[in-house]
Amino acid sequence: RDVAPSRGLGDVYKRQPFLRSKIVSRKNKKVLKYRTGFNLNIGFIVFFVIIIYVIFHIFTYFTSNPVSEYEVQQGTIATNNIYKGMIIREESVVYAEESGNLNYFVSNSSKVATSDVVYSVDTDGSIATQITGAQNDASAITDEDAGKIITDINSFSSGYNRRYFSKVYTFKNDLSAQLTQVLSQNALTSLADTISTAEANNTFYTYKPTAPGIVYYGIDGYEDVTTDSFTLDQYNNTNYEETDLTDNSTINQLDPVYKLITSENWNILINVPDNVAKSLNDKSVIKIRFCDDDYTTTVSFSLLKKDDAFFLKLNMKNSLIRYINERFTNIELVLGADTGLKIPNSAITKKEFFTIPKDYFTASGDSDASSLMIKDKSSGSVNIVSPTIFSQNDDFYFVDDEYLKDGDIIVKPDSSSTYRVGTDKDKLTGVYNINKGYAVFKQIKVLASNDDYTIVEAKTPYGISLYDHIALDGKSVKENQTITK
Repeated sequence: RDVAPSRGLGDVYKRQPFLRSKIVSRKNKKVLKYRTGFNLNIGFIVFFVIIIYVIFHIFTYFTSNPVSEYEVQQGTIATNNIYKGMIIREESVVYAEESGNLNYFVSNSSKVATSDVVYSVDTDGSIATQITGAQNDASAITDEDAGKIITDINSFSSGYNRRYFSKVYTFKNDLSAQLTQVLSQNALTSLADTISTAEANNTFYTYKPTAPGIVYYGIDGYEDVTTDSFTLDQYNNTNYEETDLTDNSTINQLDPVYKLITSENWNILINVPDNVAKSLNDKSVIKIRFCDDDYTTTVSFSLLKKDDAFFLKLNMKNSLIRYINERFTNIELVLGADTGLKIPNSAITKKEFFTIPKDYFTASGDSDASSLMIKDKSSGSVNIVSPTIFSQNDDFYFVDDEYLKDGDIIVKPDSSSTYRVGTDKDKLTGVYNINKGYAVFKQIKVLASNDDYTIVEAKTPYGISLYDHIALDGKSVKENQTITK
């Protein structure tokens, strides 16, 4: 028997349209549409928040002024001050009684007694010529005189400091004067008979001081000035000059011949600023340093006032001869050194505060925080706030406007008394602490300052501490300002 060829399912599918439609229909019935809800993607949210945060900080950085900071350090500022001092002595000018040739017999800045011959005047010049010649004859120097001179040279050499080389010239002049004195005294002795004859003929005169003292051969017009009679013009004189009297070999009657200083006590007047005078008001002694030679001593003093200017009157009882050739000298007042927290002056600013009487504060809650009771003007109810206290004095606390505003009414505890905020205000000096990323005003107590830095007291209430970070420019910062570094 013939067998029909087998057909696959594909052939059946192709040749039977009905069957094909049935299969497609079944397939379509199995495809269902699934409605999905909103899926919350946590990763996207985190990423979005980070982007917003970055954008905010970028915007803040470009729209705000970065604040430079300074870390508070321990420091010291020496409060030594250098001022010009005017020297006042008990001195008087001696004038010549005759005219003629002049010879000196005492070296400059020497102590003399009333029995010592200081100078001579020769009206015809014969004896003066012999005395001058004797002053040039070194063979007349005795061994004793030479020994004194050598001792003085050795003493100067051992104490020589090349920082003060000008002292060499001063010593040279003093040594020359000392030699002149020795030789002149020897000439008086060797010419004793001739001098006696000339004195009898009224052609030669020798003069002795009327009182013991120190002889100085220079005048400057300040001899009659006292600590009571001096003027500001004399103190501020920029054209000061001194006349050297030893340059004259002849003299006229009533010409100045030397100056006699009659007391070892002397004074120095120093014009000081008001703040220095105030700081010294409760003291009686002070340490000073002479800038020319570094000599330091402690002296008593008093304060004077002349034409609204304060003067320090230093009472000196030694070293008169050391500075006998000075009228003006630079003096350093050694006031010590102040140690504390060192901050730049640019960080210091002032801020105005409400000052609230202390008896209007009360303890509030478990924290015992100092609080205020503010009365609501419309309802009459009382709200309790705990403002930040920035400082205090005997009667008031200093608070800012964070919780209070001008015009608020504060009720006194256990009383019907009230106080209006803003009735009293005051300013405090301080800096802005930026440790926490925002500015907080902190009061400071100044100990000392110079052109760049200020030393403030450490560990003060409401103050700053070592290593705190503060705004370098205090005037550019406001309270609670967010700090961008």
